[in-house]
Amino acid sequence: MGENTQAADAAMMFARAANLWRRHGPVSSREAGGAPGVDEAYRHCEQIMRSQARNFSYGLRLLPAPKRRALSAVYALARRIDDIADGDGPAGQRLARLDTVCGLLDGSAPTTHDLVLVALLEAADRYPIPLAAFADLVDGCAADVRGRTYVTFADLEGYCRCVAGSIGRLSLGVFGADDVEAATPLADALGVALQITNILRDLREDRLSGRIYLPAQDLERFGCTLDIDSSGRFRDPPERLAGLVRFEADRARDWFTTGMRLLPMLDARSAACTATMAGIYRCLLDRITADPRRALNARLSLTTREKSLVAVHALTQVRRVRDRPADRTGSP
Repeated sequence: MGENTQAADAAMMFARAANLWRRHGPVSSREAGGAPGVDEAYRHCEQIMRSQARNFSYGLRLLPAPKRRALSAVYALARRIDDIADGDGPAGQRLARLDTVCGLLDGSAPTTHDLVLVALLEAADRYPIPLAAFADLVDGCAADVRGRTYVTFADLEGYCRCVAGSIGRLSLGVFGADDVEAATPLADALGVALQITNILRDLREDRLSGRIYLPAQDLERFGCTLDIDSSGRFRDPPERLAGLVRFEADRARDWFTTGMRLLPMLDARSAACTATMAGIYRCLLDRITADPRRALNARLSLTTREKSLVAVHALTQVRRVRDRPADRTGSP
């Protein structure tokens, strides 16, 4: 079967699954944002999400329009922060630009003509989004700019909570939960799991950019340095690298196990969204551990069809887990 046919089949399959969870009928002007300029701002954020966040957008399609739009605004600002950190220019300039983001959120800088901020602040009026979590994201991205490395896993965990746990907490503000206090550490844990997976997926790419995220203690344990040769390949013996990758992947699975306890605390469609995003990354993690050597030589990803299958599975999973009592343990 050709790739185009597979993609079309996957898109149709996903659309059918998503339609099971969407409300029928148009969204009212109040639901859609209503205020002059807000609709345009949300459309701008949704375009950013569609073009730059393919994994994230799969889960968002399962949400009702107001929540989907709100999370697109959250993503758009998070994307801006990440792009500043990864951009060109001297580190001092990038750090200064990161500082300006905090000014935008605390009201000390004008936001009228910033479509992302217009959408985000409207979303924060509608939902209890903890905007202060963006400060954690800024801190984590600033650590990237400064080239920080990590000695212990506890050090790395702190970084993961900043750059990914923050997104989990922001998303939870939109999702809502019966017990936000109990749900928050689980959303944070899921963010840690996703970030460890990202680190393993991008291990070579990050190393070529001069970044090392894995803890120095773990590198020493497996006899690895992550040094690269002139061709951009790791000098460490492949079997040692494979052991290191699988060790870190096991950690990520523990965090996934904890984070997925969040699902019974969410409404059905928010749970399906979360299960889809987590499912895509868990499949990616399985692919990395199945063949670490391949993962260390090329950036792995899932096809459109595979992501659609994950979304369909998530719908089934949510129906199953919502019948179970929630385990509210907050750490692996």
